[in-house]
Parts: sequence; C-alpha cells; structure tokens
Amino acid sequence: MTEVISYAYAVARDAGGSLTEALAGLPGVADAPVHLVRAGEHGDVVVAVSPVPEEDFHEAALRANLEDLEWLESVARAHHRVIEALAARTTVLPLRLATVYLDDERVRRMLEARQEAFAGRLAELAAHTEWGVKIYVEAPAPTDRPAPPPADTGLSPGRAYLSHRKAQRHAREDAYRDAEEVARRVEAAARRHAVDRVQHRVQQGELARGPGENVVNDAYLVPLGQAESFRADVSGAAEGLSGVRVEVTGPWAPYSFATPPETEPVRGAAP
Repeated sequence: MTEVISYAYAVARDAGGSLTEALAGLPGVADAPVHLVRAGEHGDVVVAVSPVPEEDFHEAALRANLEDLEWLESVARAHHRVIEALAARTTVLPLRLATVYLDDERVRRMLEARQEAFAGRLAELAAHTEWGVKIYVEAPAPTDRPAPPPADTGLSPGRAYLSHRKAQRHAREDAYRDAEEVARRVEAAARRHAVDRVQHRVQQGELARGPGENVVNDAYLVPLGQAESFRADVSGAAEGLSGVRVEVTGPWAPYSFATPPETEPVRGAAP
C-alpha cells in the first residue's frame, strides 16, 4: 500500500461555502481529489489539500523530481489549476509548489497557528490581482561569420568583417539602452495603478522560451478597477523603440504577494 501525505495548494476564505463546489471533480496533483481543511467547524479560512504519494515528495525524491521537467510541469499545471479554480470564487494565498505536510492534521495545526495572519493578508489582497511584466532585448546576437563587403564600398573582406562586428556591437548597445528606457517607462506607468511590486530573477535556459533576452521579470499587484488601464499603459512602454519587447501577462492569483508558511518537512517528522 502506498503511503500518502498532504499536498497543500493555497489558503483561501470560504465565507459563502462555495469552494467545495468549485473543487468538485477537479483533479489535483497525481490526479487526486482536492478537499478543504478548516481550523474549526465554522472557520471560513481554509487550506486546499489533496493526498499525494509520499514516495514522490520525501526530500531525496523531491530533489530528483524537481530536475525532471516533465514531472515538474505536470505538478505545476495541477497546482495552478487548483489555485485558479479557487481564485475564480474568492481571494487566495497561493502556497509554494510542492508544499507538503505529513497529514491533514498537521495542515490543520498550521492553519490554527496562523489563522489570524492569513485572514489579515486575505483582506489586504481582496479585489486585487497579479500581473506579470517581462522586458526582452531582441538585438541580433553577435556572430563570427564574416559579412561580404558591399559592392560599392571597396572594402576588403577583413575590413568588411570588422565593420560588420562594430555595427553589431553598436546595435546591441543601443538595444540595451533602449531597454533601460523602457524599464523606466514601465515603472512610471505601473506606479499610477499598482499598489505593490516584486522583482523576480530574469528567466534563462528552459524558462526563457520566448525570443530575445529577458532583462526584467517583475510582478505587480493591481486593484481590479485599475487592471485594464495598467495593462494598456505598460504594454505601450516600448512604443517607438526597436529591439525591445514588453510582455504583460495576467490577471493571476497573487502568487508573488502571498507569504506562505514554512513547509513541514516529511523527513524526520514525527508520525
């Protein structure tokens, strides 16, 4: 028999009792059904959880699984699916990916200990959504391939190559200067609408799937009534500047603005 532990997705307020309906039939991680854990019989602050195989989430296994992009994508999609279902009904505090507890009773104890803090943060985030803003530099990458000299310049192949490299370098320098200007424009536009900002590390490698080099990766907390103005103003920040692209995504649940509890370690914890 496979031992199971409790995977926690998010903290949410279930004042109207509608979240059980929102989660009905929704598969969580490992296709397990999702349910709610409450601190008390009538408490309206809840944690969405589901059972997952302990063998996949103990410390050593989790370290290896997080290097498996297929496994990681599957878990991330399920994690996001549950949070979005909750966010469609209420304000949520998303928890970190792969937040696990030994059992639902440990989840309940955590909720009881932090219920007041969770309730306060949920009140602060009510009627706000998160928007992501990324800035990309799309300047041409340098190449060692010699450029053929134009027929009317009389340049030798060697001098044409040097001229080509100089032009490339100037184009990249111009693009990065333009990116700095776009970043200033984005900050100024966002300041008119957003109430908070989190600066994330720029995306590289497998995470940087779009064209260009990611040079800014920020998240903004925006009141619902300001969302469309925020999107329009920030999206236009690169207008008139070539080689720079602004990507605005959202609205999302406030992933970057929730303060999750420490994950209770499975290894070495008491049963």
